[in-house]
Amino acid sequence: MATTAINLTPKDFKGKSDPDWCAGCGDFGVLAALQRAVAELGLRPHDIMAVSGIGCSSNLPGYFNSYGMHTLHGRSLAMATGVKMANHEMTVLVTGGDGDGYGIGGNHFTHTARRNTDLTYVVMNNQIYGLTTGQVSPTSSMGMTTKSTPFGNVEQPLNPITSAIMNGATFVARAYSGDVRQLTNLIQLGIKHKGFSLIDVFSPCVTFNFINTHDFFKERIKRLEDEDHDTSDWKSACEKAMMFGDTIYTGLFFESDRPSLEDLEPILKTGGPLATRKLGLDQEQAQKIIDRMM
Repeated sequence: MATTAINLTPKDFKGKSDPDWCAGCGDFGVLAALQRAVAELGLRPHDIMAVSGIGCSSNLPGYFNSYGMHTLHGRSLAMATGVKMANHEMTVLVTGGDGDGYGIGGNHFTHTARRNTDLTYVVMNNQIYGLTTGQVSPTSSMGMTTKSTPFGNVEQPLNPITSAIMNGATFVARAYSGDVRQLTNLIQLGIKHKGFSLIDVFSPCVTFNFINTHDFFKERIKRLEDEDHDTSDWKSACEKAMMFGDTIYTGLFFESDRPSLEDLEPILKTGGPLATRKLGLDQEQAQKIIDRMM
């Protein structure tokens, strides 16, 4: 029986709920880019699982038409790994913020990169805790005054790009939510990449962060695509990622090819996804277990 191809548009990936983000929030650009990216790739809502943690940005699965899970603070990557191992044929997207992903979720961030699980992780990095009304986050700049640091932040900010590269991620990129075209392309590349893909997105918080604003990034951002950057050179990638002054780079910093967690797991090599396999043991399997235990 012949099947008819269905061409979907970004509107087909609009969720049942409308975003409740503040007007001007950078997360709107991330949502728009994500909807464009999956539509242009020809994916369908039932092909995708969107997983998030806690925070303003982590509300995204409710605004995006696909399977979705709004999970625990900092635990989105752990949940998403379980989804991917249960059905490795599904496209699994993870969305969240810098506090959720690099703070309480920092341990999972490290080990997901190390395992090279085939997930696409889009982090909306506003360099502050927005949902809890403006405290310092793991990526806040030194000296930044917030509700929790009234005399200025004394902690060195975490660099997600260098951290991901050093921990083993095989696709590491950065974007700015105001450049939807570049972000859409990076999300598509990340989804097509086989392995852990981090896309750290500068997504300004217009309500609580008056330093890292849209104007701040527009004046400083330069695209790696416009320069002769070798994405296989991790040293060059780290050097460019550490630049955060008059010049701040966006684009694909690093990409490498090594087996993903699903490729290395023997049980997934044959028989299709675990989620679609017949449950239980047949008589021969049960007898083998009994024989081994006796």
